[in-house]
Amino acid sequence: MAVYTHLGAEDLAELIGHFDVGELTSAKGIAEGVSNSNWLIETTGRDGAGARFILTMYEFRIEVEDLPFFLSLLDHLAAKGCPVPRTIHDRDGALYRLIDGKAVALIEFLPGVSVSHPTPEQARSVGRALAQLHLASTDFPGARANAMDLGESRRLAEACGQAGMASIDPALAALVERELPLLEREWPAGLPRSVIHADLFPDNVLMLGETVTGLIDFYFACTDLTAYDVAVTHAAWCFDGEGRNFSPAISAALLEGYEAVRPLSSEERAALPVLARTAALRFTMSRAFDWLNTPADALVVRKSPMAFARRLEFYADPAHAGVFARS
Repeated sequence: MAVYTHLGAEDLAELIGHFDVGELTSAKGIAEGVSNSNWLIETTGRDGAGARFILTMYEFRIEVEDLPFFLSLLDHLAAKGCPVPRTIHDRDGALYRLIDGKAVALIEFLPGVSVSHPTPEQARSVGRALAQLHLASTDFPGARANAMDLGESRRLAEACGQAGMASIDPALAALVERELPLLEREWPAGLPRSVIHADLFPDNVLMLGETVTGLIDFYFACTDLTAYDVAVTHAAWCFDGEGRNFSPAISAALLEGYEAVRPLSSEERAALPVLARTAALRFTMSRAFDWLNTPADALVVRKSPMAFARRLEFYADPAHAGVFARS
């Protein structure tokens, strides 16, 4: 989340007027993430008791034609009992609206906070919630290709160039040159596929204590290997922010929680090391591109690609081959 486009109070009030949510009383920009502009919206609510929502303007990496998939998926999962926010349809029933050619959507606000230092029990709950999401999406009629697959990692690597990567860290280009072709060769085939979140970082999970109250930010959701989503979540949750320290306890709890709801096949377990390296490379390259191309005046905090380059090195190290083995 971030704010790239600035909307005035009159523009926001007019926009909110197209939804049956009461009158706008407050709007605050949210300065996290890298792909969209977001505001915390407060209104009088339908009954005058007040209500909160998240307003999102889609800036880049997200195509307008993909929005029906993303927003309908939220409605589908919410109806299945998953802890995800519903899309607030406008008075005409539309999932989103356009402002100056940019799409905007209003999303239900869910209670909870994102944790910076998760406990094993919190990780276990996240594993369960992720598995619940995968099972609930089995009859979702939509499908979408993974726009952040290995092909995109290669494109981003070429866009950054060796000089660009060297300006971030002298060792980055060599790491990418070693890993990218290897992972392209070893990407597994024939594993179960489903709709996946593909970006389930701690800041995309809301919690109250050890309970997951919200899975949010589905704008990288796609149809891909189900176990790849487990690998993405593992890479996002099992290390400190800098990617320097791995937590075996968080890892074990996350996987145990997931398998309590949806057991992984032996083939999926065997593929997790390659899938985790692919996930680490994906975030290394997208962060490297953002590091080199984020506008200087954007209200957004750049995220270091080296935090995931270190994860990639961890997963690639033969000494850590047993991380995904069943205990």
